[in-house]
Parts: sequence; structure tokens; C-alpha cells
Amino acid sequence: MGKIAGLGKAAAASILISGLVFGTAARAQEISAEHIAAAKQAITALGVTDRFDNILPGLAERLKSELIQSSPNVEDQITATVDAKALELAPRRADLEREAALTYARAFSVEELKAISTFYNSDAGKKLLKDGPIATRELMKAADIWAAGINRDLNASSMAELQKVAGADLQPLPANASNIGGAPGATTAPPAAPAPKP
Repeated sequence: MGKIAGLGKAAAASILISGLVFGTAARAQEISAEHIAAAKQAITALGVTDRFDNILPGLAERLKSELIQSSPNVEDQITATVDAKALELAPRRADLEREAALTYARAFSVEELKAISTFYNSDAGKKLLKDGPIATRELMKAADIWAAGINRDLNASSMAELQKVAGADLQPLPANASNIGGAPGATTAPPAAPAPKP
């Protein structure tokens, strides 16, 4: 379930970005006000645009830093001017919310958006958003450990059985050869000594 939350947020961000890339003008007239309202509710419940709140402040801080570095004698004027101009641009944050709503409205039906809002506004939905990424990380750690053990045991049991059949004709695997494309961190068991030919 945690993995779903992590993937859900990634998919949500991907949908939002793809909508911004391809534009919205052509289809905007086809989407009803009810659909847009449902999309806005889903976006709020998911919090998918929250991460964009820091874009303008971050850009302002970067600009101030660059300007102050090149003209430190007018630091106060730089800070006041950039902060004022950033505040003037702040209302344009609503443009991004409109784009997000249009993107979600194109991707999901009104009923689906309402279902998303209902779930993610519930206690279980809020907990999934909060704790899902943590559960996903823990699951991935457990999967890596499990895969390393499976890899080790598969190598050891296969080599032991093949020694009985192939004997000295069986060439030992190079170190970590079986890890190519396999589980991260998995280790290869050292091959058994070749059996003497009869």
C-alpha cells in the first residue's frame, strides 16, 4: 500500500507536467465547470501542487544572492526590490493551479476525481500520503535483502547440482557475474571446487 502512495504521487506529478507541456487551450472549452471544481478538490486532497509553492521564493532568493554577490554595496536595495517584484508575481501562482486542474480534468472523470478526493480526505488517505513513502522505502530495503539471499542461495544450489553433472567442465562464475541486471547488493556465492573427472 505504501508503494502505491509513492507511485501515486510520482504519477500525479507526471500527469501535471505532461499537461503543462502539451498546453490546454484547445481542450479547455470542452471541460465543464463541475469537472474543473472536482479536479481542484482532488488536487487539494492530494497536495500535488504544494511542492511548487517554493518555486517563486526560491527564484527570488537565488536572484538576490547573485545580485548581492556582484554588487554587495547595494544589498538592502537589492533585497527590497527583488522581494517587492516577487510579491507582484505571486498572483500568477493561480495560473499553475488552473493548469493543474485542467490536466487532472482531462485525465480523470468527475466521478473518479470525487472518489480520489473522498479517499485522500479520509483518515486512511491522509495517512497513506504521510506514511506511504516511508513504508515504500522500508519495503524496498526488505526486497533488496530478500533478493540478495535468494541470489546467494540460487547460485550455491545451482553450482552444487551442476558440479554433479558437469564436473570439471563447469567453469566458475566471475566474481559478481550473476549480479548483472539482478538485485542490488546481492552477492555471488563462491563456486564449489570442481569435482575430479572419473
